[in-house]
Amino acid sequence: MRNLDKYKGIIPAFYACYDKEGNISPEGVEALAKYFVRKGVKGVYVNGSSGECIYQSVEDKKQVLEHVMKAAGGQLTVIAHVACNNTKDSMELARHAESLGVDAVAAIPPIYFRLPEHAVAQYWNDISAAAPHTDFVIYNIPQLAGVALTLRLFAEMRKNPRVVGVKNSSMPVQDIQMFQAEAGEDYIIFNGPDEQFISGRAMGAQGAIGGTYGAMPELFLKMDGYVREGELSKAREIQYAVNEVIYKMCAAKGNLYGVIKGVLKINEGLELGGVRAPLPALSNTDLQLVEEAAGMIRAAKERFLG
Repeated sequence: MRNLDKYKGIIPAFYACYDKEGNISPEGVEALAKYFVRKGVKGVYVNGSSGECIYQSVEDKKQVLEHVMKAAGGQLTVIAHVACNNTKDSMELARHAESLGVDAVAAIPPIYFRLPEHAVAQYWNDISAAAPHTDFVIYNIPQLAGVALTLRLFAEMRKNPRVVGVKNSSMPVQDIQMFQAEAGEDYIIFNGPDEQFISGRAMGAQGAIGGTYGAMPELFLKMDGYVREGELSKAREIQYAVNEVIYKMCAAKGNLYGVIKGVLKINEGLELGGVRAPLPALSNTDLQLVEEAAGMIRAAKERFLG
């Protein structure tokens, strides 16, 4: 049995941090990493969807991860998403991540061309081979990647001893049960969709990675604690409040991650910049919405945390 304890808990997806010119901000990255250390989360998931990975270069991603590792100082489990839309760059990022001492690398399947499953498996195994001493996490997000993790493909990937689990961001919560039942206790399934956090945990997810956790980590930590204690009615109250915040943040004209960065500036004093084009920036009409979302989070923390 592998020791998977370092993955069991709340793992926020790390946000892209930019300076005024739209370049990676080392200061912003380090401030955000230290923020997560202070909040007491289990770890961070770096350079994934919330990190705007599709719109960043190999060098951008390296720079972000280097500053995360520097600021975290070994106090966070770090999972580095290294997928690019070609194997060569993905392997380069995997080697770099291993050299920095991350806990795991992760990857979505290649997008655009619909590859057969054996080609997807080869892609993932090639990435894993570039980081031979590091755990590998499959990222299943079919609604964006256009490719779903099937049980057949999952069985093929489990032949790789470095594969430790799945970040499951498909919407049917029963997928978590399906993957966990197939894999057994020696693998970890992470809940992906934030809006179904307690459902995923109830169905067997032992860890959770989410894009809105960073805006309100205390609420997700409290929910997770209630789930562990079997207090599902209390957890559900927080889930409903969290979902209202998420719905509010998703209602902006600008991109969700721009809203979250605005919320973090108001509530936590973090300067993380905007979002990278072609993601839409916040409009002037979004500013009131950002204020409202920030206020909703403060009110929920006062209600549920005292």
